[in-house]
Amino acid sequence: MLATVLLVGSLLLWWACSRWRDALSERAPVLPCTARAALLLIAHPDDECMFFAPTILGLLREQRQLHVLCFSTGNYYNQGEIRKNELIHSCTALGIPPSNVTDLPDNPNVQWNTDLLSDLILNHIKEKKIDTVPLHTHHNITMSIFLVEVIHAGSVFIGCGVLVLETVNVFRKYLSLLDLPGSWLYPKDVLFTVSGAQYSQAKEAMKCHQSQLLWFRRIYLLFSRYMMINSLALLTCEKEEKALKAS
Repeated sequence: MLATVLLVGSLLLWWACSRWRDALSERAPVLPCTARAALLLIAHPDDECMFFAPTILGLLREQRQLHVLCFSTGNYYNQGEIRKNELIHSCTALGIPPSNVTDLPDNPNVQWNTDLLSDLILNHIKEKKIDTVPLHTHHNITMSIFLVEVIHAGSVFIGCGVLVLETVNVFRKYLSLLDLPGSWLYPKDVLFTVSGAQYSQAKEAMKCHQSQLLWFRRIYLLFSRYMMINSLALLTCEKEEKALKAS
């Protein structure tokens, strides 16, 4: 009897969250920055759909320019060219033209020249008139290098907002759609959700990364809340300094 009640309750909660998600996905999110043109910073090919599909689809839905800068081709196992093409196809599936996607060569035995990488990021921001930068603090290289530039670059970053993807614990990470109430109630600056059709689009983008589509990533496709929900916080100067000290 208890099992039946729990099952029915879970199904009702899923249905309610599904309706709520679809309603939220149709609304334009109130961004704490202008977001006319955004530069998504990712560490590896497939991060764009594994972590940022709701953000990407939300920004594109509002007719905003979106560029992607990937810090590697994922060449650790000599699959750089394959993963580079997979990234292009994935971004195309999400609605980002290939001309807006840039990846940088990598070597697992060589540490990145931080000055060079910082210059590349800054050049992208200036040349493409970027005013919003979504990133994931889970990747320390993204966080530490970019934060140094945010703090020290001065006038280059006037009007450029940095949106940091919220990192959640493992339990919430695999709640999928059922994490929506928690994401709504938990403090955040921006919340992106995807409709049912957009979720299918995000899955198709992830399927473009066939070289990485191992069994555990197939489970990720089904249960990860990042495929459906992105909550992001605007990085202020005070937060930047604290994050930089902690990195």
